[in-house]
Amino acid sequence: MDQMLALMNQPAAWAALATLLVMEIVLGIDNLIFISILSNKLPEAQRQKARRIGISVALGMRLALLSMIAWLVGLTAPVFDLGLVGSSSSTGEPSFETVFSWRDLILIAGGLFLVWKATKEIHHNVDPVPNKDMFDTSRATIGFGAVIVQILVLDMVFSIDSILTAVGMTDHLPIMVIAVVVAVIVMLVAADPLANFIHDNPTVVMLALSFLLMIGAVLIADGFGIHVPKGYIYVAMAFSAGVEALNIFARRRKASASPPNKARPVDPT
Repeated sequence: MDQMLALMNQPAAWAALATLLVMEIVLGIDNLIFISILSNKLPEAQRQKARRIGISVALGMRLALLSMIAWLVGLTAPVFDLGLVGSSSSTGEPSFETVFSWRDLILIAGGLFLVWKATKEIHHNVDPVPNKDMFDTSRATIGFGAVIVQILVLDMVFSIDSILTAVGMTDHLPIMVIAVVVAVIVMLVAADPLANFIHDNPTVVMLALSFLLMIGAVLIADGFGIHVPKGYIYVAMAFSAGVEALNIFARRRKASASPPNKARPVDPT
């Protein structure tokens, strides 16, 4: 309690909290997009339950990881080194190295899963006719257990990314806990409206899947040590979402402005 009161009197702590809140909410929305797309493949009666379970598990994982910060930070320690690869033509020094930590391996695995899942769903939306290939998604719905397992896998990846982001931005555990809890509350509040919006707007589904594909590629790159500034990614996502919002608004205005189709009179002859 004394620590919390001391932090409240520090402007730097408030600035760190505000910045971390924005980052955690953005990461939470990424997580929520995936949960929404998966839950919408379930029968309507099970969708809300799947979303609640997914978000609850996300909160539990984040808080559990916060309680094991020392172990989590240890995930960044090198696990193995494949050796130095490539060299600079001028100095002969290696241009990059392939040293992997557990964090890198988790991000690569999660990114590959996200890319595979997004590609599979995009394939189904582009060509809904059943095909006997690796991207076959002929079933309109999938099992509740299968959805929960897939949500759990991505919850773990997003949770590790979220907490490592928090650890990198502040040393104060109370600030991390507040940011994580608020971000998950936002996820909980936005879950049903976002899922319904995605379900009601097919073009938004394709945009959301494209976001997931891009996020998966960024996770893989991050796992290989290629750090893409997340600000660029989120600005691009916000721009794309803004353009799609204008398209939806334009379609609705046209639909409301066009007169209703009148039935043609039946020719008695």
